[in-house]
Amino acid sequence: MTSRQLVSLWLYDVASRDDLRRQTDHRSNMRKKFECLYEGTAKQGNPTLLNEIYTELYITESESGEINNEHEVRQIETQSRRAAAEDIPIKCKNIFRPLPGQDKDIRTVLTKGVAGIGKTVSVQKFILDWAEGKENQDIQLIFPLSFREINLMKDKTLSLLGLLHVFFPETKEVTISSDRYKMLFIFDGLDECRLPLNFNRNETLQDVTKETSVDVLLTNLIVGNLLPSALIWITSRPAAAHLIPSECVHRVTEVRGFNDPQKAEYFSRRISDQSLANKVIRYLKSSRSLFIMCHIPVFCWISATVLEKMMSQVESGEIPKTLTEMYTHFLIIQTNIKHEKDYEKKVKDEDMILKLGKLAFEHLVKGNLIFYEEDLRECGIDETEASVYSGLCTQIFREELGLYQGKVFCFVHLSIQEHLAALYVLLSFLLDKRDVLIENLSSKHAHEFTCHTISDLHQRAVDKALQSKNGHLDLFLRFLLGLSLESNQMLLKGLLTHVGNISHSKEKTVEYIKMRIRMNPSPEKYINQFHCLNELGDQSLLNEVQKYLRSGGLSGARLSSSQWSAVVFVLLTSEQLDTFDLSKYISSGQNHMTPDEVLLKLLPVVKASRSAE
Repeated sequence: MTSRQLVSLWLYDVASRDDLRRQTDHRSNMRKKFECLYEGTAKQGNPTLLNEIYTELYITESESGEINNEHEVRQIETQSRRAAAEDIPIKCKNIFRPLPGQDKDIRTVLTKGVAGIGKTVSVQKFILDWAEGKENQDIQLIFPLSFREINLMKDKTLSLLGLLHVFFPETKEVTISSDRYKMLFIFDGLDECRLPLNFNRNETLQDVTKETSVDVLLTNLIVGNLLPSALIWITSRPAAAHLIPSECVHRVTEVRGFNDPQKAEYFSRRISDQSLANKVIRYLKSSRSLFIMCHIPVFCWISATVLEKMMSQVESGEIPKTLTEMYTHFLIIQTNIKHEKDYEKKVKDEDMILKLGKLAFEHLVKGNLIFYEEDLRECGIDETEASVYSGLCTQIFREELGLYQGKVFCFVHLSIQEHLAALYVLLSFLLDKRDVLIENLSSKHAHEFTCHTISDLHQRAVDKALQSKNGHLDLFLRFLLGLSLESNQMLLKGLLTHVGNISHSKEKTVEYIKMRIRMNPSPEKYINQFHCLNELGDQSLLNEVQKYLRSGGLSGARLSSSQWSAVVFVLLTSEQLDTFDLSKYISSGQNHMTPDEVLLKLLPVVKASRSAE
């Protein structure tokens, strides 16, 4: 071997050792970043080691990344009835491995799931297991990038290497080459992307050192022009999954959250007192609507926060029975964090709630779940104060410091944004006689009636929710109706000192909702109306049909259109839908309806059942 060859080998060996050291530094940084789970807060609160509290999520392979326009709570309710036997679960660590019997290479995975279901935590667990040397050791480099942070760079011009060096400075001297290393790029939160993602119009790019727009970098990386052998993992809420062309995706998975045993495991891990944990689990199981919501890990955290505190006290008051009561208790608990921390600056809770509520409502209408500093300023919120003020900002409202310059803000979960938005709409009407629904949701030419009473406001909100094509106001409506009840008003007295007793006719709102149920033929729309009746404490329609269902069927009943809707709601919110047997619901001359007409009435139940006869 010549001296030149020896020098070349020596230089290559030195470079390889340097690369290995920098890879080790990168792994170490990833472990430090992802080893803790901050439930509800990014900067403050009590960090928990992820491995101590992590509960395996239910993930399955999905058929496609199609758009689902239902409200995400409705999607959760639908998923809760899906038979586990119908799907083959995939463990998070195996996300790039073919299932038994599959013969395909998986380069790009799209994982979809509703807000708060555990997509980001799944990514965090995958990275932590890799960084600790436990799983997927065939991968040398993992680059996790959230769209929240990428959004801050959307107007920059730089190369792929430059982009990575901004977010991962420890890799500046690492040779980024798909021939040399197996790499994984993770893009978390596609639904929060503010880039155009012009897959069809963007130029083709194959050079990792060529500077261009961030949008061009991302589309070429996902398509496979840049680093064609690098693995790609994208997470998204269902509504945005279609933004990635289907031909670019080799596997679509769906995070279903917790199944029933995993819910129990979460509370056992989260609440140290096991007798109290069992008490909480039993209580949640007694409420079908609350237990369904526990498919969402964030809701489990909210429920644990509220119920652990209330059930451990001798005189804790009324345990929350509805969604609105649970979130109202949570709001009070988190606001009290300010007092526990002896926060000195005198800012009234009521003022801060109104400001955050305005932010929540205006961006709910726009469909935004993330906000930037200018968004806060427009609502009169000082971002420095917001980051330290009470539980509203450290727990309910989270400030996230990205790796890149700039700050990103969000509420811990969409449902918390919806609850605060509803509170803002109600308070605006009570305190200022403002109807912000018509200010934000009506066209200039629309002829709208004037709201004089709370009942008028409720009717406006019911109409707006029914007009929404994607159901994005459904949960907001449930909260608005629930917050108008005296029981929830009494809870909020300590926070909202200027709000007097609300005088309104609950019966008027109930009758209006029942009228809309009669008028509306769409099951997707009237299902939420029954949830609204539940928030108002009215079970009359459901009680009318329960006696028929308990007797074994409807074959002898003569039902109105509203009662048929109630039957569908009862069946859809039952524990399970195994085999649907049409004969239970029809008989000769029943309701003067043919079997085909009865089948059409119950079609949503048929679709949700595991099998049908």
